[in-house]
Amino acid sequence: MEAQKNIVESAVRPLSVSPETIVDMPARDALLDRAMGPRWRKKSSEKLRKGRIPSEGLALIARDASGTVVGTVRLWDIAAGIDGRRALLLGPLAVDPALKSTGIGSALMGEAVAEAARLGHSAIILVGDAPYYARFGFSTGKTGMLAMPGPYEKHRLLALELVPGALDGAQGVIRPTGRKVKRERIAQAV
Repeated sequence: MEAQKNIVESAVRPLSVSPETIVDMPARDALLDRAMGPRWRKKSSEKLRKGRIPSEGLALIARDASGTVVGTVRLWDIAAGIDGRRALLLGPLAVDPALKSTGIGSALMGEAVAEAARLGHSAIILVGDAPYYARFGFSTGKTGMLAMPGPYEKHRLLALELVPGALDGAQGVIRPTGRKVKRERIAQAV
C-alpha cells in the first residue's frame, strides 16, 4: 500500500483505505468506542497491544467520500507460542455502527491480509467471530495449542497462514514482540 489510498468496493462509495496517521488516532479511538463500547481497552488482545506500535505499514483507516473515518484495522507483531515464531495479531477491526453490513469491514480485511502478505508476513492470528472471519480463510485449525494471555474464548482464537505451514506445531502463550511506544508518546495519547 505504501502510504497510498486504495479505492475499494463497498456499499459506501467511494470508500478509500489508507495507512493510518497520528492525526487519525482521536477519530479512530472515538470510532472504537462507538463500535465496541469503552470496554474494548480491557480485552485480552489489548494486553498484547498495550505500549506497542502496530506492525510497520499495517494500521489502516477507511474513509468515506467526505474523509470521515468510518473503519479501522491494525495488525501487531507477536510471537505465536514458546518457540517465538513470528506472526501478526489482527485487531481491533471496527466499522462505524451506522454503516455496518456495507462492506467496509470486508474491504479493510481484504486490504489488511493482502498488505500483510505483500510485506512478507507468514501468519495472522485474531480473536473474533469464527463465522465472520471464516470467509477470509481464518479458522481454529492451527490455534489448538496456542493461548492468549488472559481470559478469552478458545473457539474464537483463529488463524490464517499466509505461508503454508507457518503455524505447524505452534504451541504456548502468544506474546508481543512489536516496537514499543516511547513514554512521551504514551503520555500524549492519554
